[in-house]
Amino acid sequence: MGKGLHGALCAWVFPPRIARMPCYNRGTLWAVRRHMTGEILEFETIIGLEVHAQLLTRSKMFCQCSAAYASTDPNTHVCPVCLGLPGALPVINHGAVQATIMTGLALNCTIPEFSKFDRKNYIYPDLMKGYQISQYDLPLCEAGHLSMVVDGARKDIGITRVHLEEDTARLVHRSSNGIGYSLVDVNRSGVPLMEIVSDPDMRSPEEARAYLMALRQILRYIGVSTANMEEGAFRCDANISQRSLDGRVVGPKVEIKNMNSFRSVERALTFEVERQRKALRNGEALEQETRGWVEDRGITVSQRTKEFAHDYRYFPEPDLPPLVLDRAEVSDIERRMAELPAARRDRFIEQYQLNEREAELLTVEREVADFFEATVEGKVESAREASNWITGEIFALMRDSGLELDDVNVSPAQIRELIDLVDQDTINHRTAKGVLVAVHESGKDPKAIVEERGLAQVSDEAQLLAVVQNVVDEHPDAVIDYQNGKKAAIGFLIGQVMRRMRGTANPGVARKLLEQTLSERVTS
Repeated sequence: MGKGLHGALCAWVFPPRIARMPCYNRGTLWAVRRHMTGEILEFETIIGLEVHAQLLTRSKMFCQCSAAYASTDPNTHVCPVCLGLPGALPVINHGAVQATIMTGLALNCTIPEFSKFDRKNYIYPDLMKGYQISQYDLPLCEAGHLSMVVDGARKDIGITRVHLEEDTARLVHRSSNGIGYSLVDVNRSGVPLMEIVSDPDMRSPEEARAYLMALRQILRYIGVSTANMEEGAFRCDANISQRSLDGRVVGPKVEIKNMNSFRSVERALTFEVERQRKALRNGEALEQETRGWVEDRGITVSQRTKEFAHDYRYFPEPDLPPLVLDRAEVSDIERRMAELPAARRDRFIEQYQLNEREAELLTVEREVADFFEATVEGKVESAREASNWITGEIFALMRDSGLELDDVNVSPAQIRELIDLVDQDTINHRTAKGVLVAVHESGKDPKAIVEERGLAQVSDEAQLLAVVQNVVDEHPDAVIDYQNGKKAAIGFLIGQVMRRMRGTANPGVARKLLEQTLSERVTS
């Protein structure tokens, strides 16, 4: 459209003052029009996520250097391939390819028979070669979906592709005497990096966060990545735009970077939703750009205009052969894949007769689910009690001590023994809680601790009756309350009996004897 016609159109649609404003696109024109008429635009949010996950392999993607870069001195896990030296040739890490295929299968992707690596060309200080070996038009996995539950409803998020590439080096920013400078640690360069690109199917920051948590759970379950965001093993870039409900206004896509936690992702997207909607409603121009999240200020800031695929000048990697995937190998990978969290949750409900809440808590982490099943040993009758101990006392122990489950010094066999001691009335539940802590601290079995400390439950009525009668004699006010119909008073009296017996009294026998004694007092 020529400038003259463009200006005439603006003058025809809008008042003279608005006609002099730059007319950026049809969406902006309609936004200004509605803004002038006082009509408030209603939008829906369009979100797609690009997740980079480092794979758990011993060596790097294209060389034999160790991939364990985080705990070593800078620039110690390097070789000519990592450094991008002339003549250094890459070799494909077969384990990384298998891990990526397993991820694609877990995300219901199609695994094409043919795939290849490409060179993604761009210049940045953390990229020694001046290009990144990645995948472009023929990825390892494509066209899948991830099922998740949001607000009680199940929703499928499309997966565009899962492809494999190499990580870049790490920039460390320092300052000295007021002068800033950056150092390059090449240890991370070449670590296998899997990129999982979603379809733009998410409609709120809350959905984006739920998707990330569900994806991390799957990656941990199948054992391909630690997916620890705080360590940089699970990184997310978010693409977000706005579209009016009537479809007339479509804002440009904005990419957000520098988010290092699930909370940061949600906060950054929430800020961007409001920023974009406000601009569109006011008829302001929005650019397709990359913005960075500033955590301490709670805002996004412009970094650069958004690149397009042709900016990277992709072409097939000449130093690597194409990948022709064997169907039998793909089937073998699928057979070896761990049971996925959603399937395991559903099985727990059916097999162990747990409710949805219990099954959800037990399957959030694979380690917890494995611990539960090792405790139960397939015995349905003990499943509910094992669930209560794990989600109650074990979780409390982890929370109070700041430990992960692997660091808790209690085995499934010891939990079973503790449950048996309670079921056999050897100890009561209150005492068992203390025994659990003692097991964690000492490593000894529950039965040995009970014997050493004399914690066995006292159920002998003759022994308990004297204690009960003394408690009743010493608390006449509680007796009067009980006689006046305040049945809760008996709970106080049971507590006093337990205190006298240092927690070893059988609560059921204590209650029975108290009720008998109080009844006799009323009769007399």
